[in-house]
Amino acid sequence: MKRFVSYLSLYLFLFPVMMILAGCKVTYSFSGVNISPDVHTYSVDYIPNRAPIVQAQLSQLFTDALLDKIQSNTSLDLSPDGGDVQFSGEITGYETRPTAITGDETAARNRLTITVRIRYTNLVQPELDYDNSFSRYEDYDASKNLTDVEDELIELIVENLIEDIFNRAFISW
Repeated sequence: MKRFVSYLSLYLFLFPVMMILAGCKVTYSFSGVNISPDVHTYSVDYIPNRAPIVQAQLSQLFTDALLDKIQSNTSLDLSPDGGDVQFSGEITGYETRPTAITGDETAARNRLTITVRIRYTNLVQPELDYDNSFSRYEDYDASKNLTDVEDELIELIVENLIEDIFNRAFISW
């Protein structure tokens, strides 16, 4: 009889605990991505280049890179009609300027800077919405023409910008 009472009291203790735990949603992420389980879709509007200096392929390259980053690092589905989370914005800056001047007043290094303004809308958790500007740059040797290193610099800058935008939207540390 004591054994029965012992099992009964154990059951009466564990049953409510198990019911409480069954109602909890726990999500684990090894990538650091923190997305509500209620968010299923995303959309990315075309990011136009509205900078004073327009680099022809930058808008498409940037838009594609953002789409690829979200697709490869989340389980969200792309929605052409507007997703649970939405990205829009524009490229607002594209400039090069000298950063290091030598003794004879000539530039030793130049810097290419790209700035984008991104609006992130989260329909499930509106408190996470943001409208921010992101800027990144890469330096290059002034003895080289920008056209010779431009593609490589743009690739590096866009990769860093996309990482910043993605982290701001999906990483909660």
